[in-house]
Amino acid sequence: MKEGQKDIFFITGESRAAVGASPFIEGLKKKGYEVLYLIDPIDEYVIQQLKDFDEKKLKNCSKEGLDIEEGEDEKKKLEEQKASFEGLCTLVKEVLGDKVEKVLVGTRMLESPCILVTSEWGWSANMERIMKAQALRDSSMSSYMVSKKTLELNPEHSIVVELRKRADADKSDRTVKDLIWLLYETSLLTSGFALDEPTGFGNRIHRMIKFALTINEDEKVEEEETQPLISEEEMKDGGEETRMEDID
Repeated sequence: MKEGQKDIFFITGESRAAVGASPFIEGLKKKGYEVLYLIDPIDEYVIQQLKDFDEKKLKNCSKEGLDIEEGEDEKKKLEEQKASFEGLCTLVKEVLGDKVEKVLVGTRMLESPCILVTSEWGWSANMERIMKAQALRDSSMSSYMVSKKTLELNPEHSIVVELRKRADADKSDRTVKDLIWLLYETSLLTSGFALDEPTGFGNRIHRMIKFALTINEDEKVEEEETQPLISEEEMKDGGEETRMEDID
């Protein structure tokens, strides 16, 4: 472990490649912290019972309460970012409603604009996936073990910075709301969850594609005629019968 590392960090997932590319550990890897990759389904069950090892607590990187050592300058910078993005966090919570419990500024990301973390005592995203795959799962247990999600925003990501500017200019902008939902839904995928409403996600993607292609929302593309018209000469010469045979 790195000198000064107080906890044992771990992350669970389907494969080494999946957890290695996880946005949850971007900041930890940059700071040189060791992270255990737990990729077997049984690990999820074992780790719930194993709370510590050698007097060091085991911390799931995909859950809230991840304590990363920061210097005084970093702490001061974080407080300034929290104040600066407070309005955006409030707007995002209003738009998403009960989809998330909290929206706040996070420090564990580098390249990702946002992530969804779960509460310390509930299931992780990987555990939810495992339980949903169980043929004889206990639905009553899943109702209270599924965690409330917290959306953490990366205050240094260009998307989040620009979104804050747009939101400050006009909170009722439809594009801003669409972008908030897209950020939430893409963070569901990158954080290991399943999409709640794939159709809604697809519709928002299509609207963004139209916007990028400068296609008006109400604009309709005229269909080209694929069948030539029948001339009067063809009609006189029995062309109608010939056309019907072609169609058949």
